[in-house]
Amino acid sequence: MSASGKKMVKVLAAGVVALFVYGFVVGAIGSAIFGGGEKGGFLPKPEVHLPPQPVLAQDAEEAEHGGLPAKFVLTNTILSSWITTLVLITVFFFATRNKDASKAPRGLQNLVEAVIVIIYDFIESVAGKDLTRRLFPLIATIFLFVVSNAWMGLLPIYPSLGFKNEHGEIVRHLLRPAGTDLNMPMALALVSFVFVEYWGLRTLGWSYFGKFFRFGALLRARGPGGLFQGFIDIFVGLLELLSEFVRIVSFTFRLFGNMTAGEILLLVTAFLIPFVFSLPFYGLELLVGFIQALIFAGLTLVFVTIAVMPHEGHEAEEHG
Repeated sequence: MSASGKKMVKVLAAGVVALFVYGFVVGAIGSAIFGGGEKGGFLPKPEVHLPPQPVLAQDAEEAEHGGLPAKFVLTNTILSSWITTLVLITVFFFATRNKDASKAPRGLQNLVEAVIVIIYDFIESVAGKDLTRRLFPLIATIFLFVVSNAWMGLLPIYPSLGFKNEHGEIVRHLLRPAGTDLNMPMALALVSFVFVEYWGLRTLGWSYFGKFFRFGALLRARGPGGLFQGFIDIFVGLLELLSEFVRIVSFTFRLFGNMTAGEILLLVTAFLIPFVFSLPFYGLELLVGFIQALIFAGLTLVFVTIAVMPHEGHEAEEHG
């Protein structure tokens, strides 16, 4: 490294240390130690609202007096999901403008094609070539939507924009990460559930329900041992049926819990020590958002692959 480069690194390191010391002094911890007055820190005390907040003032007033009305209400999480969808559409629009196959992709197109190829190869490694083209649209959409919502929610503009009261405090945020609203993870979980059952029925027909309602062994039972095995098969089938619906709950709360915990972590760290102290946690949340998107899309892919595989009863019928 050249001398100018080393000097630049030292200046940046000194600036980071200075910001950390200043953030420690003016933050909640420093204010408690050195006496920072009644405010208690450089930033106001974070308030976490688990329910989404209405964007329009009229809806907010109705929510304060008696809950959200029985109509469509534009909330900050819905607005955030719309913005994420618009960003994804815009990115893919500009990435696919060059339709000349003779020209090598570059810039944004090259990046988007690399991402699509990685997702496609991942799906093919799990589901095989025959299923990949059919499963790719939804699996890729789930992954990109979840990871985009998680990463865009880390932008500093999200906690900064809002509607203030007469004291200058934000009482309603304009934007909030969609993953922190229980409705969005639940909607994605229901989409995943319906998708899995649809492909199971489409591929195996009515015999798909054979793995849930296993009465064959009981009907063919001979003696006490056969009856016992028949009842065991029925019990296992009911457990399989229950596990299908439990996936909705596990999918929902896994994504909701991780996204909400990440938002609370960033708010608390910024309140305790503002500025650079939160940067490592931003890097952690980038990784968490990617992992949660991968888990959600990957588990959906695995469950679909299992659903379209012939179960034992179906294989026995084909063999017979």
